[in-house]
Amino acid sequence: MHENKLNITNQIDLAKAEEKISKQKARQLFDTGDMNKVEVGRFAGLAFIHAYLFGEIYGFAGKIRDVNIAKSDFRFAPLMYLEASLKHIDAMPQGTFEQIIEKYVEMNVAHPFREGNGRATRIWLDLILKKEIRQMVDWNRVDKEQYLSVMQRSPVNDLEIKHLFKQALTDQINDRALFMKGIDISYFYEGYSQFKTEEL
Repeated sequence: MHENKLNITNQIDLAKAEEKISKQKARQLFDTGDMNKVEVGRFAGLAFIHAYLFGEIYGFAGKIRDVNIAKSDFRFAPLMYLEASLKHIDAMPQGTFEQIIEKYVEMNVAHPFREGNGRATRIWLDLILKKEIRQMVDWNRVDKEQYLSVMQRSPVNDLEIKHLFKQALTDQINDRALFMKGIDISYFYEGYSQFKTEEL
């Protein structure tokens, strides 16, 4: 279990607190307009989002991880290459839908934080789509199992993830209810579904 600022020692209690607090912060990110402070498409922007969501819970929020991590049998970018990888991602173009998804896939492989990568990076992705092509993902139209399996294959084949997102795009980019629901779905992918963002 991760060291946390709340001094919670039980994993289930920590998961609940993390979900509740970080969803409140996600709502605040939207409602205060703080989202406009994000450097779109840069690692600095992702770190800002991560620190914003998880800063009250974890000391490592917004900081590059200092350990190697893996999920099932996939190893994310090794520590020794992580800084170089993030510089490379910052420099990647983001003018088209395809380029934006390629950048997202690379950031997922980098997995720069110890925890909360998926949730922070999906917000980051939507902000790039919004800025560059005036669209974003309606996450409610992206099936959880399908998303997880194509994301797993995306470092080798990104055509499936592009196809999955392409058919879920919406131009309702400033719709508050859609954003809140998107946060709920994003958390659901990671197994967090006790609270509705809209109701916190």
